[in-house]
Amino acid sequence: MTVSVRLKRVGQVQVPLPKYQTAGAAGFDLCAALTEPLTLAPGARCLIPTGLAMAIPRGFEGQVRPRSGMALKHGLSIVNSPGTIDSDYRGEVAIVLINHGQEPFVVQPLSRIAQLVVAAVSQPALELVDELDETARGKGGYGSTGT
Repeated sequence: MTVSVRLKRVGQVQVPLPKYQTAGAAGFDLCAALTEPLTLAPGARCLIPTGLAMAIPRGFEGQVRPRSGMALKHGLSIVNSPGTIDSDYRGEVAIVLINHGQEPFVVQPLSRIAQLVVAAVSQPALELVDELDETARGKGGYGSTGT
């Protein structure tokens, strides 16, 4: 199935159009729409614009995820990972980067800061009930299935 996501450049920075870096890539990269470098101190977070708005088709969402290399090498992540871009949102996509590393990190203009995966979603009907069915796990929560 082919899905089309329409993109629109917004803001003052002319960002490159996103692309998949390999034939098997699940996500495409998003760039920092910055006019000058931005230093992110250890423990700090910042909302970084991407310079793009998009129309994701109904029945799909955009999942904003960290770039694995930046996470490994610099401790950078996304605060609300994965972030969700709803199909009815038309504003500029922005990324909440956080520096979990021990050194300041400089976000360069137009650097690739996150990836976006377009995935199918559903809106199931919600039903309030008095009881739920029993399972082997039951109410066992965090750590209940072992380490």
